[in-house]
Amino acid sequence: MPPIPGSGLAKGLAVTLRTMTKKTVTAQYPDTQPELPPRSRGVIGLFEENCTVCMLCARECPDWCIYIDSHKETVPPAAPGGRERSRNVLDRFAIDFSLCMYCGICIEVCPFDALFWSPEFEYAETDIHELTHERDKLREWMWTVPEPPALDPGAEEPKEIAAARKTADKLATQQAQQAQEAQQAQQALKAPQSEEGGAP
Repeated sequence: MPPIPGSGLAKGLAVTLRTMTKKTVTAQYPDTQPELPPRSRGVIGLFEENCTVCMLCARECPDWCIYIDSHKETVPPAAPGGRERSRNVLDRFAIDFSLCMYCGICIEVCPFDALFWSPEFEYAETDIHELTHERDKLREWMWTVPEPPALDPGAEEPKEIAAARKTADKLATQQAQQAQEAQQAQQALKAPQSEEGGAP
């Protein structure tokens, strides 16, 4: 059966009439800030103290948008007779967000938790060169990183916390044993003295 002439126009007008009576859902941005999901990917924050300049993030980045410069410093020995050690010192950490595709690989591969997702997304620039954020700017984004979600009450304890608790319990047991042995030694020393004092 051939379509009735004008049926498409009638369908379009019907949709228009249905939506005219409904409340609009337009977000009045920037006057009203959007409610972002808890795991939104906005910008990447840098926790500089945790960075060891291992370069894993820069090597794994598929866009090559992470730039890291560093130098080596010699650290004096911590104790007399020890040897000097060398460590990497971060000079530059920059991310070019005009190249970044927000895949999150750099955050996942970082073994020292130095990179985090921030939900902030308002960093548009008129000049593309200003989208390369240096470490000072990345550190500012770090303060906008939300707290991690709480663990499920029925979840297993994280391995790191379990290992730390096991070590702490072991040390506490050793200290208690040492204190008990010291107390027994003191009592053993007092016992002969009291026997000698009580003898005629």
